[in-house]
Amino acid sequence: MTEDIAVEQAAAEEPKRHRLHFPTAITVLFIVMLFAAALTYIVPAGKYSKLTYDADQDSFVITKPDDSTELMPPTQQTLDSLGVSGSLDSFLDGSISKPIAIPGTYERVDQAPQGIVEFLLAPIQGVYDTIDIILFVFLLGGCIGVLNYMGALNSAVAALSRLTKGREYLLIIILSLLMVIGGTTFGLGEETIALYPILMPVFIAAGYDAMTCIAVIFVGASVGTMYSTVNPFAIGVATKAAGIAMSEQMSWRFIALIVGAVMAVAYIMVYAHKVRLDPSKSVCYDMKGKIEERWGQQGNSIEFTTQMKVSLAVFGLSFVVLVWGIVAQQWWFDYMTAVFLACSIILAFTSGLEEEVFFDKYIGGCGDLMSVALVVGVARAVNILLENGFISDSILNFFSGAVTGMSPILFIIVMLLVYVILGFFINSSSGLAVLSVPIMAPLGDAVGVSRASIIAAYNYGQGLISYVTPTGLILASLAMVDVPFSRWIKFINPLLVATIVLNALLLVAQVLVG
Repeated sequence: MTEDIAVEQAAAEEPKRHRLHFPTAITVLFIVMLFAAALTYIVPAGKYSKLTYDADQDSFVITKPDDSTELMPPTQQTLDSLGVSGSLDSFLDGSISKPIAIPGTYERVDQAPQGIVEFLLAPIQGVYDTIDIILFVFLLGGCIGVLNYMGALNSAVAALSRLTKGREYLLIIILSLLMVIGGTTFGLGEETIALYPILMPVFIAAGYDAMTCIAVIFVGASVGTMYSTVNPFAIGVATKAAGIAMSEQMSWRFIALIVGAVMAVAYIMVYAHKVRLDPSKSVCYDMKGKIEERWGQQGNSIEFTTQMKVSLAVFGLSFVVLVWGIVAQQWWFDYMTAVFLACSIILAFTSGLEEEVFFDKYIGGCGDLMSVALVVGVARAVNILLENGFISDSILNFFSGAVTGMSPILFIIVMLLVYVILGFFINSSSGLAVLSVPIMAPLGDAVGVSRASIIAAYNYGQGLISYVTPTGLILASLAMVDVPFSRWIKFINPLLVATIVLNALLLVAQVLVG
């Protein structure tokens, strides 16, 4: 009888050994890199002439497709003659600092296919280009490693769980809305990576799954960014590039934000409630034990000591300073990383750990986030291959030609789809705005669609693709909590479809109302 049971168990386990599984984040990115490299052999290479303002020379500099340059006086007349819609002040005050594409200047250039050597160099260059983000991730991981060793996070989670007992749903509502506000005001994005180690134990203790935590943080911030109202990195840059006031059709942006946020938060709450009642409904239920082993409370809750409270207060204050710096001082990752370097130094004293133990746990915490750092660097490699292959401008030129001469309604729907595709290849809100809006905005003029509607299509399209594009932030977010991309796709698909329909309806209504 025992032998029969053993044979049955072996037979049951056999298919699992050979079961196909979805590739990891790094593998997915290398597959996308191969696709990008292949496109450089297929898509005709081309460039637009680019316009920049050189403050040292007090002159506009035009870089032509053949890399020759021409200087022109920094006047509004120059911009008008070039067909560039941005205002002169936007260039002079540095609001538009990246090279801006000049409409009607696209030219074919010699093909620059990205071969094996270029393919191998791309992720290395990608790490170089994103070292500011990577260093931020490492220092954050070091702080978390120390706090975890102290037991500070577990003790704090236990205390928070007692406070929210019976009202756990408030975690979802409050935190989601905070993420939405961050996204719509200052483009909260990469900074959210810092939140997973803090909030994962909270959600697990509250009876939710890892996907609930990911959704609250990532979807919340993405919805805010997709329906940006005053976000300077999206709406600010785009309106300046289009030559319109940031206040134009602001009411529509607030309406879209409210509707989009309500729909997204409702979706997350329905899913979370279902999982809390029946954990088997989780899209990552089979990973429950592994996730709780890493993020759940380990054994009995230990005493929440004064050293723990002081250390957590230092860590929490770092986030307050971080948000202030981003919103009020327009900080980038150099200053943000400096905040956590200061936090690390203070923790060395407040933790009460011996110097050798402190650095051992600190370096271990840095190492825990190595996969996240690699995802960030390799994701940048995709854009490097496209840029070095001179096909980003070709893709933009193709789509700009495809939408000319359409009816206003069809035009704005196609424009949404165009920006979904462009958002995959150019995964930067400000970069996409500077490159595409000067080309697309005049096309809207020709068919009777306002430039504000073009900017809405740009925002909605890039927001939609950010939910699933491997070149965006989602893979880094999933890597933080060790959840496969396939589980995310299963979770996000219904919300993605609903958001596509909502965005299309919002754009049509905006065009009809004018």
